[in-house]
Amino acid sequence: MADIARITEVIEPEVKALGFDLVRVRLFKGGEIGDEEHTLQIMAERPETGQLVIEDCAALSRRVSDRFDELEDAGENLIVEAYRLEVSSPGIDRPLTRVKDYLAWAGHEVRITMLNPIEGNRKSLNGELVGLEDDVVTLDERKSGRVSFPLADVQYAKLVLTDKLIAASRPLDTSGIDEEILGFDDEPGEIPEEQED
Repeated sequence: MADIARITEVIEPEVKALGFDLVRVRLFKGGEIGDEEHTLQIMAERPETGQLVIEDCAALSRRVSDRFDELEDAGENLIVEAYRLEVSSPGIDRPLTRVKDYLAWAGHEVRITMLNPIEGNRKSLNGELVGLEDDVVTLDERKSGRVSFPLADVQYAKLVLTDKLIAASRPLDTSGIDEEILGFDDEPGEIPEEQED
């Protein structure tokens, strides 16, 4: 199995060299029934807009592909299996993957999947993100009220698309919108949160 930490270590400098911030790197298999090919998904954003346009995605894709080729020529093959490279911006209902995401989006509705059950046997939580302090997430959860848990116990977290979130989001650049995928929630090939590595 490919080493996702090493893959991320290689990708992040390429993202930063273009002036972008890395949001997430995922490697997953399949998507459509019978599809055995892996997908390497890179999600990044321009810090000033929170998005990438199609030209940004293409530039990052080329840069990462070239770097992977250089490493392969030097004897390091990061992904042995056949795979496709997918580069996008995170979209409005973005995943929360970094400490700064939890700070920036406090007050908005989130969906969180836990690594270990809390509040009885529940692994799925929905509610308003209160914030993050000392690596502890606090959530006003719909069913349980206010709950807190270590950030390290979060398997997957994402914003929920609401009118409040739309109003708070920066205006999206619409150039290249016909070709650009702005988000990945529930698209074919999305691994259910409970199964993510």
